Amino acid sequence: MDRLDALRSWLADRCPGRAFTLAPASADASFRRYFRVTFASGAPRTLIAMDAPPEREDCRAFVHVAGLLEAAGLHAPRVLEQDLERGYLLLTDLGDTTYLAALRADPGRAGELFDAATDALVGWQRASRAGALPAYDEALLRRELQLFPDWFLCRHLGVTLAPSQAAVLAGAFDRIVASNLAQPRVFVHRDFMPRNLMVCDPNPGILDFQDAVLGPISYDVVCLFKDAFLSWNDEQVLDWTIRYWEKARRARLPVDDDFGAFFRSLEWMGVQRHLKVAGIFARLAYRDGKRDYLADTPRFIGYIQTVCRRYDALRPLADLLDQIGGRAPSVGYTF
Repeated sequence: MDRLDALRSWLADRCPGRAFTLAPASADASFRRYFRVTFASGAPRTLIAMDAPPEREDCRAFVHVAGLLEAAGLHAPRVLEQDLERGYLLLTDLGDTTYLAALRADPGRAGELFDAATDALVGWQRASRAGALPAYDEALLRRELQLFPDWFLCRHLGVTLAPSQAAVLAGAFDRIVASNLAQPRVFVHRDFMPRNLMVCDPNPGILDFQDAVLGPISYDVVCLFKDAFLSWNDEQVLDWTIRYWEKARRARLPVDDDFGAFFRSLEWMGVQRHLKVAGIFARLAYRDGKRDYLADTPRFIGYIQTVCRRYDALRPLADLLDQIGGRAPSVGYTF
């Protein structure tokens, strides 16, 4: 029996007497699959089934973080049934309209949607407590950064760094990690972006939270406003970031009293994330056969170069990316 047939059998056992159909609900960059379960009658009419092969994924983190989000008063899927050994969960359904889809359809809704998202983010951060989530520590930050040279530079671009270039990259990594670790620590969703937020009531619904950690306070803010699939102009990002910062201060979260200092930390945090994601997108393409993500890589390189040129300490990294871009014509890549 394949996993889909096994999932149907598992659902029939958990929902006795209720006829249902299954249809793909969404896919993500992991090995998890989501199906919408539509019942012929009764309430609720729809639920979401997660299929997470246990040799590839561990549902325990999802269940744990879902509980933390619910305890914080936020709108995340509730776990109604679970089979951790087989990798099946039955969840409440938050609908099918992501922030990403809503913003692409009507960019004029950005203010309204991001206002709700930052309210939720402040609530999530206020619920922070030590020991509830793994630490976003130096080892993890550096493992993520290493994805950039391993997968993006070497595997995707076919570039081998000269010793002097490797030294530039290593120095930039040292400065970025030091800045990241100097920030106050709160609960971090780790992928708090429009693709993982749902337009629903109450708004937003929050998805894809199983990798949550305790880490730098600016991380989720930069995820929200410097997204993998949408770009906003610098003035708009600055305005939304100020609005978040004002909410955070009113909530007595440990943001810097100097907005300029907070924004600098946020931008350096963004460089770490965007280097990581460029590496992840290359890994998805070459290891997992998910090549569509590569089309959005130039967006991340653009984020990195724009920020690095604003700070003298990071400008060598921008120069290095210019050099590398000029050396990779075989993949049609220009920075």
